[in-house]
Amino acid sequence: MSSKNAQVHAVVLAGGKGTRLAPYTRIIPKPLMPIGDMPILEIMLRQMKRAGIRQVTLTTGYLDNLLRLFFLDGRRLGLKIDYVREEKPLGTSGPLANVKGLTRTFLVTNGDVLTDLDFAELIAYHQQQGAIATIATHKRKVTINLGVVDVDKDNTVTDYLEKPDFNYLVSMGLYVFEPRVLNYIAKDEYLDFPDLVRSLIAAGEKVSSFTFKGYWEDLGRPDDYERASADFERNRSQFLPE
Repeated sequence: MSSKNAQVHAVVLAGGKGTRLAPYTRIIPKPLMPIGDMPILEIMLRQMKRAGIRQVTLTTGYLDNLLRLFFLDGRRLGLKIDYVREEKPLGTSGPLANVKGLTRTFLVTNGDVLTDLDFAELIAYHQQQGAIATIATHKRKVTINLGVVDVDKDNTVTDYLEKPDFNYLVSMGLYVFEPRVLNYIAKDEYLDFPDLVRSLIAAGEKVSSFTFKGYWEDLGRPDDYERASADFERNRSQFLPE
């Protein structure tokens, strides 16, 4: 277990309503959705501890009280957990302006990601790059289950592709930042990560990509959730090594 990252603060964005997983998320916040015998967020917190992280802030909103009751101060997991509640929706970057103590390199994650990525490896890569921000990315193939037609400006068909595949490098919902990124986030104003990243690039800041080839699943939709649950139960030690 690494101790090098004891000064790295982690922020988990746990305030969303998880509408794509309704009706389950009408009574339970998405980070508390069970994967095997524990909530997805607990898996992530255990992975953070293994990476040497000790301080975690949960930014909350929807069903905030249930998250607080479950994780309390984090002592059960060997962590120090505090909470910052959003009084109004602030997007995926806006809540960071309200988190105290982000004076060193810090990790930011969505609260609903199942991955076997080693957070310590991601943090080390970020620090080697000398970037203000590093985005963990994953290659994802998207199949269009329709015939795709290309046309020119005169509506003349130039190509026809039957159910083509497109490959994209997508964000995993895991980021590492330097404290000066907070200079680009106005307090109590709505801001999403894509807008933050674009503003960093426009200002000439270095933003790096850490391309991860291991397991990653976003739990946004019911089929993703069911697949992730089955994968975790089948290969638990892959995600939570002893």
